[in-house]
Amino acid sequence: MSSHDRGVGATLSPVGHGRRFGLTVVVGLLIAANLFVLILETTKPAQADDRDIPMLHAPSSTTTTTALAAPETTVEAPPPTPAPRQVPTDPYAAEPIQEIGTIEIPRLGLVHPIFHGITMRNIDRGPSHWPGTAFPGEVGNAVFAGHRTTKSRPFRDIDQLEPGDEVIFTVSGFRTVYAVTGHEVVGPTALHIVDQSSTPTATLFACHPPGSARYRYVVRLALLADR
Repeated sequence: MSSHDRGVGATLSPVGHGRRFGLTVVVGLLIAANLFVLILETTKPAQADDRDIPMLHAPSSTTTTTALAAPETTVEAPPPTPAPRQVPTDPYAAEPIQEIGTIEIPRLGLVHPIFHGITMRNIDRGPSHWPGTAFPGEVGNAVFAGHRTTKSRPFRDIDQLEPGDEVIFTVSGFRTVYAVTGHEVVGPTALHIVDQSSTPTATLFACHPPGSARYRYVVRLALLADR
């Protein structure tokens, strides 16, 4: 090799090393960034997808309350009291876990345990009865909230229900059959849907559209007197 060739090699070599060093630094930074994101994701609290929290929200000026914690249990249906128009600000506020019976929706092939509570502690387990509303079979409006896209997704297809479709509740061994009378889409602060009625009715509601908490899909029911 001539002295001229050795001179060219000596001139190019540092440039090549510099490029390889720069590429190595960039790759290293990308790997570190991905690891940081992975660590953040794995350390998040294990809660439901915040796009499927089928609670109603009180207007910002409304005072909110939370329930006291209690052990998980299966209980007789408690007596109804006036439906609360206030809801907890924390979707996972402490609340007793109470399984009260089952819901059946033949058109959807659904048979599922139902619970009694206003927060995700109960709704995550299945359709949950709004405290203070009537119980199935009673005069008044029996209100149930459920998930569409998370947990067991019991209310995933409630938008497919049509007038006349049956919804069957069994609570404390007492079976009641309702029929769908209509539906509506409301905002998340539409607390009027839990208002009581002068006849035996029921309301099912869930987030809408599926995967979003922007609205609530509401199904209205009426008790079938001949069942």
